[in-house]
Amino acid sequence: MGIVNTEIKQKTILKDVTLTGVGLHTGKNVTLTFKPAAANTGLCFKRVDLEGAPVIEADANYVTSTQRGTCLEKNGVSIQTSEHVLAAFVGLDVDNALIELNAAEPPIMDGSSKFFVEAIEKAEIVELDAFREEYEVTDIISYTDEESGSEILVMPAKEYQITTMVDFGTKVLGTQNATLNQISDFKEDISNSRTFSFLHEIEMLLEHGLIKGGDLNNAIVYVDKALSPETMEKLRIAFKKDNIAVKPNGILDNLTLHHPNEAARHKLLDVLGDLALVGTRIRGKVIANKPGHYINTQFAKKLSKLIKIERRNNVPKIDLNQTPLMDVNQIMDMLPHRQPFLLIDKVFELSDSHVIAQKNVTMNEEFFKGHFPGAPVMPGVLIVEAMAQTGGILVLNTVPDPENYLTFFMKMDKVKFKQKVVPGDTLIFKCSLITPIRRGICHMQGYAYSNGKLCAEAELMAQISKVK
Repeated sequence: MGIVNTEIKQKTILKDVTLTGVGLHTGKNVTLTFKPAAANTGLCFKRVDLEGAPVIEADANYVTSTQRGTCLEKNGVSIQTSEHVLAAFVGLDVDNALIELNAAEPPIMDGSSKFFVEAIEKAEIVELDAFREEYEVTDIISYTDEESGSEILVMPAKEYQITTMVDFGTKVLGTQNATLNQISDFKEDISNSRTFSFLHEIEMLLEHGLIKGGDLNNAIVYVDKALSPETMEKLRIAFKKDNIAVKPNGILDNLTLHHPNEAARHKLLDVLGDLALVGTRIRGKVIANKPGHYINTQFAKKLSKLIKIERRNNVPKIDLNQTPLMDVNQIMDMLPHRQPFLLIDKVFELSDSHVIAQKNVTMNEEFFKGHFPGAPVMPGVLIVEAMAQTGGILVLNTVPDPENYLTFFMKMDKVKFKQKVVPGDTLIFKCSLITPIRRGICHMQGYAYSNGKLCAEAELMAQISKVK
């Protein structure tokens, strides 16, 4: 498993777009506006009806309830039924957006993601100047809910794929499967699949006043029991219909299925929306057996935690005994630094967007003479300097005559030191572009690793200028 910096640009929308509708559980009119967001913002909800317009990020750690849809809560502010909107953004390959709404719940629309997809396309999808990260799955990760018998797992695959298998043990809705082999198929194959319920659930929700915004245009109702005249009358009033009847395929009328396996496809839509809460794109195949919001979000929390640990200790896998791409003499041909200020010994990887270098820390370093004699520790500022020299290789690699350029720091941000570095340690540095190099300005994320752990990290900005 590992965090992969891809060559794919992050995406957002170009302009604002607004939808209106009714919340399923609240029955209240809602105005929903999708707005562009900067790179690395992710998908965020904004409650414009509340003081200070608080923002709730689409984050698995904010899930509080999954009883009727996925509910997020942060600092006492909540968003209900987030999954259909989130599925639309992930399904259209959009990484960053602000989702503004003036109520606790997005409009249910027709119970699918179709109208959200249309709105996003209307707002136009655009690329940003930043690369997307993906979580590459190399081992099977699974989560099982013993009580319900539900299971969800992710296994290695070349791209993000999802298969859902549903079995409700009823005659009217038997076993169904649905598969999304590539995200680009979402709009055509999955987005119009509507939410569904069983009649006994609808009756209970009606009795408790929990389905105020529902009508027969936004939920497929499977009739899993005999309909009494009293129930028929209750449903007719609740759904504001003159007549209600059961079709031969066991669903209430006024709805025609878009797909024979629409229930399984909608469950897939829910899985996609709930796993958006991981916050990082997944490169792997998800298989969900009897999925539901509880198991989906528990799995999202598990993945989110694994990714956080992985990000912290994402040590580059390189063979230090192999012949390097650049030895110290080749590094000196490119960098102007000389001993004792040249702080990298070898370069192992170099692409258009990343570089990996190494330094052996020995007791002979000049700085150990005065830095904690008797308890030598490599100064943090020199670890960052070595990281910057590694980044210098990356930016100087873009010009044909690097020996005629100097690299200067412009900015350091989010600098953190995690572990001490002492004589005998081997430092591995990895720098990756946050945005493409423009006019000799390089904005990158740097990491330093030692003894299999992250020991320092920083966001760095540097500029190369020609020697006059």
